[in-house]
Amino acid sequence: MEKRVAVIGAGISGLLACKNIMEKGFNPIVFEARSGIGGVWSRTIESTRLQTPKSFYQFSDFAWPSSVTETFPDDKQVMEYIKAYAIHFNILPRIRFNCKVTCIDYVLHGNEDFPSWDLWGGTGWPFSPTGRWNVTVQDARDPTAPVEVYQLDFVILCIGKYSDLPNIPDFPLNRGPEVFNGKVLHSMDYAAMANDCAADLVANKRVTIIGFQKSAVDIAAAVANRNGVDHPCTLIFRTVHWIVPDYFLAFTLKSLNRFTEFMVHKPGQGFFIWLLAVLLSPLLWIVIKLGEAYLKRKQPLKKYNMVPEHGFLKQISSCMFTVLPANFYDRVEEGSLVLKKSQSFNFCKNGLVIDSEETPIATDIVIFATGYKSDEKLKNIFKSSYFQKCITESLAPFYRYW
Repeated sequence: MEKRVAVIGAGISGLLACKNIMEKGFNPIVFEARSGIGGVWSRTIESTRLQTPKSFYQFSDFAWPSSVTETFPDDKQVMEYIKAYAIHFNILPRIRFNCKVTCIDYVLHGNEDFPSWDLWGGTGWPFSPTGRWNVTVQDARDPTAPVEVYQLDFVILCIGKYSDLPNIPDFPLNRGPEVFNGKVLHSMDYAAMANDCAADLVANKRVTIIGFQKSAVDIAAAVANRNGVDHPCTLIFRTVHWIVPDYFLAFTLKSLNRFTEFMVHKPGQGFFIWLLAVLLSPLLWIVIKLGEAYLKRKQPLKKYNMVPEHGFLKQISSCMFTVLPANFYDRVEEGSLVLKKSQSFNFCKNGLVIDSEETPIATDIVIFATGYKSDEKLKNIFKSSYFQKCITESLAPFYRYW
C-alpha cells in the first residue's frame, strides 16, 4: 500500500520535504494554514532582505535565476524564487491551503504502549506496522466549519520557530499594556500588514520597539527613516548583540571551511581531533578578537555603549547573527533613532517607564519584537501528553530523542 505522509507547513522546509517525499515514491499531503507558500517570507516588512549572500541561500538543485544580480536579494525576489521552485517540481498540487492543523495524535492498535519502545514503532523504521497518525485539520478561514481528520503513516513538522505564537513579556498588575492609552502589537502583526498600511500606522507617531534582534532593528530603522527627527523612534533592549554590516557577514561565512572546523571542539570527537582544536585555539582567539576590534572601529559601539558583554565567538556558534540595516547608526547620530538599554520596563498611561530613567518615555505605539514561543507551539499541536513531555526548552532534544 502506498504510504501517505503529512507535511505541516509550506515554507521552505515544507516544500523541500514534499519534493523529497515524492522522489522516494511516497504520497505527500502538505497542510498550510495560510493562503500561500513561503512561510516567514510571505509576511515581512518592506525593507527585509536576505542576511546571507544568495549563494549560501539557495536550493541545491535549483539555482537563483540570472535576473537576480544582487548579493542580498529582497523579500519579493526571495518569494519569487520560492514560488519558481514549487512550480518547477510540481509541488503546488500537493498543498492544501487554508488548512490549519489543530491536533496531531498517534493511535496504536491493540494493547501496545509506545513509551515502552526501545526503537520507534518497535522496529526503528519510520512507518510503524501497528499505528497511524491522526491529523486534525480546520478551515483557517472559518473556525466554525467542521474539522477533518486525516489518517496518515508519517508526519513531518515544518512549522518553523518564528511565527504564530508571539512571546509577550508578563507584567505586574496595572503595569502592563492594559493601562496604556496607545496601541500595542507584536512584530508578527506589523510584518503581516501591507506595506502602505504599516507605513500609515507609524507615520508621525512616537514609536517604541522592544528587543534587539533582527525584527527589532529592522523595524526601528524603517520607522526612523519614515519619521525622521521630528518623531524619533525609541529602541529599548535588555541585551546588546553583535550586529554586523552585510559585507562582514559575507566574509565570515566564507571563512567557514574544513580548516576552521578543526578549531572548534565537538561532542564525541576523537583524541587527535580534540588535540588539534586545543593547538589551534590561540589562532581562533586571534581571529575572533580581530573581528571584534574591526567592528568596534567601524561602528560607534563604544560611543553609544553598544559593545556586547559576550564574545563574538558565542554569537557565531549560536548562529544568532543580525545584519545591520543601512544607515542604522546615521539615524542614531541624527537623533531619529534613540537607543535605550534597560533590564526591565513597565507601561504607564502615556508610555513606558524603564529602570534606568525616572521620566516616562512618551509613546503612541509599542511594538514587541520579543520573539516567539516556539517550544510551546510545538507542544500544543500534540494531543498526547507523552509527546508533549518530549518537548523541552529547546527543539533540538526532541529532534534527537528518537
